[in-house]
Amino acid sequence: MLELANNGPLLAFGGPYSNLKATRAMRAEAARLNVPADRVICTGDVVAYCAEPEETIAAIRDWGIRTIAGNCEEQLAASSTDCNCGFEEGSTCDRLAKGWYPYANSKVTADSRDWMRGLPASLTFTYGGFTFRVVHGGVERNNRFLFGSQDAVLLQEWTSANTEVVIAGHAGLPFIKRQRSGVWFNPGVIGMPANDGTADVWYGLISTDSEGALTFTTQRLAYDHHTAAATLRRSGHANGYARTLVTGLWPSLDVLPLAERAVTGKRLRSVSLALPAAGGRTAAHRQKAFTP
Repeated sequence: MLELANNGPLLAFGGPYSNLKATRAMRAEAARLNVPADRVICTGDVVAYCAEPEETIAAIRDWGIRTIAGNCEEQLAASSTDCNCGFEEGSTCDRLAKGWYPYANSKVTADSRDWMRGLPASLTFTYGGFTFRVVHGGVERNNRFLFGSQDAVLLQEWTSANTEVVIAGHAGLPFIKRQRSGVWFNPGVIGMPANDGTADVWYGLISTDSEGALTFTTQRLAYDHHTAAATLRRSGHANGYARTLVTGLWPSLDVLPLAERAVTGKRLRSVSLALPAAGGRTAAHRQKAFTP
């Protein structure tokens, strides 16, 4: 199993979504935080809604970070005719996918499809004495939407992962959930805002302290969203998502559970959670929330 040295933080994010501006901003943020490429993790869906799929792939490849395949990579690698995102047939999300996915499929080169075929479906490693598994959506189904309000489902998924920490993506909203002696961590995505009425996107940091505890934190990232939205509008294939880049509100709430729908447009807080070190992992954990 891969072992990542306990000599600095890990940075994780999901869903670049063909948003080149956000991807470049994320790389600049990693550099500001002194997090090298081999300690940066992308949970997949490099390509999706926005206007620069091939350019975003090139940016991720040039960065050299640890990337797993999302459902979009799997489908594009096979030149499939749909994204297999897990949207309910006939829903607004399903209808919108009939615009952005053919656009992305038409722009991705054969070389990029080869790269996608080589991406792992998941990643396992150790860090700070803890075991990690990185998945795109669910443990067994990579296009499963999982959200912070779904306690019982998340516990079932975490248990089947056979690891202490799961890092996951796909759902588009950041959250951290304590699961018995472990954690389910969704750091959020960088290609679209989190439906909270702000244009910021989200990523996560994982670090250890002198006592061996792990700390998980969700972080906002501001970037040049106006240029990203203008580029998307010029492409003409996803105007609903172009508005989202500016308003911070999703064009559809089809995939959201009631609890997440209820907070649409409400500014999210960054959240931090500490998982005690070996020997203290069953102790009460420390959790705090703050407004950045």
